[in-house]
Amino acid sequence: MSITYKKAGVDIEAGNELVGRIKKSFPKIGGFGGLFPLAKSKYNLVSSTDGVGTKLKLAFLADKHDSVGIDLVAMNVNDLICCGAKPLFFLDYLACGKLNVNQAEEIINGISKGCVQAGAALIGGETAEMPGFYKDGEYDLAGFAVGTVEKGKEITGKKIKPGDIIIGLASSGPHSNGYSLIRKVFSAKELKKYSVQLLTPTKIYVKEIMAAISKFNSKKHNITGIAHITGGSFYDKIGRILPENCKAVIEKNSWKVPEIFNIIREKGKVSEKDIYRTLNMGIGMAVIVRPEAAPQIKKFFKEAKIIGYIKKDKRNVEII
Repeated sequence: MSITYKKAGVDIEAGNELVGRIKKSFPKIGGFGGLFPLAKSKYNLVSSTDGVGTKLKLAFLADKHDSVGIDLVAMNVNDLICCGAKPLFFLDYLACGKLNVNQAEEIINGISKGCVQAGAALIGGETAEMPGFYKDGEYDLAGFAVGTVEKGKEITGKKIKPGDIIIGLASSGPHSNGYSLIRKVFSAKELKKYSVQLLTPTKIYVKEIMAAISKFNSKKHNITGIAHITGGSFYDKIGRILPENCKAVIEKNSWKVPEIFNIIREKGKVSEKDIYRTLNMGIGMAVIVRPEAAPQIKKFFKEAKIIGYIKKDKRNVEII
């Protein structure tokens, strides 16, 4: 029997429906980060919030807590940079049934490392003990980041047009999405077997993305869109930033998919549509650029591949 993300307990369509309902009252939401224009300033504040998700279940199983803090920071700051914002600071929220000080110290050290990688200050947080709410040894993590982007220099996807090229930046593994599916596919023994690959922390792209924006968008909008490939993966995350008349075509053979993704797909008999809507398949960020600048931008990024292009059509994402 094939396994889907929905069968594993995650209904992407329901999540999209909720966002659609909320947008009726708050039409400006739905981007990777929320923009707040500062009065009498040339800057917007940009914020994002996220957690680590059920990847934490694997951390509990392996009793390894030193890297999930990096995941927490990454899931937030990688969203911020999608609109061109530079992260400024980060706050975390750690909730547990009973505080294990040594465990918490490992987690927070990971958060600190993530902030160093992102160039953001860790300025505070909250630790909540809620007896009876979590199983012994288990906890949840959430956080939020705040950054700034100059007004008029936001990268929103509105400037994307047919002919633009999609550059993919390599992921470090599944990052922090799709773990409900992964845990459905693998037994506890298999999860431990693959724990090194599965617990590799989410790559933080801040420094290379910000450097690329500084180099290639200082005079022209050569980078027209950036998508963090997380929940909903290629279909939802790239689709989110496309104008109405643009279709993204992803060429799946343009990069080598890391073996762990093939193992998940084969063992779970996961369909192509579902696997590319659940896991990042080795691509952590998609950067959409003008065709004339594509060779230079691809060369600028490490381990980058041209993975597709934009064509004139109804807004959609197609994987071929």
